[in-house]
Amino acid sequence: MFKTADLCDEHYDNGYIQICHPIFSDFGGLDRFHGEIRTIHCFEDNSKVREAVAQDGKGCVLVIDAGASIRCAMLGDLLAAKAVKNGWAGVIMHGLIRDSADIAEMELGVKALGTLPLKSVKRGLGTLDIPVSFAGVTFNPGEYVYADEDGIIASPKALL
Repeated sequence: MFKTADLCDEHYDNGYIQICHPIFSDFGGLDRFHGEIRTIHCFEDNSKVREAVAQDGKGCVLVIDAGASIRCAMLGDLLAAKAVKNGWAGVIMHGLIRDSADIAEMELGVKALGTLPLKSVKRGLGTLDIPVSFAGVTFNPGEYVYADEDGIIASPKALL
């Protein structure tokens, strides 16, 4: 079992890791998760989130730049359940989620800015697997992310 604090102690000085600003809360049933980064950039439209969680996510973490919108939720219990079914380790949402009580019971790590009951629109907008930047970190597809109760770190190489 890893700890982000230990990974920081071991790798911070060699420039291998980036550390997220402490703006996220834990919502999933797993407080600790890690994996290869897959990304989505979208704003108030979770169509691409639906597409991504329907794919095989074994060993991966879905990192979503939803523009920090506070006007709608970008992940709910149905999409989270689909992520669990398809093996995703976790979701980092630079935005809001809903159905948080149900998501808390799932074998999925979820970090988000907060909750809101209103769902997003669905227009098919968004971009998959491009670099996204928020909370002081640039998340690149194919690199690695590690999240636990202390925070989130990203690395260009696997640390475990």
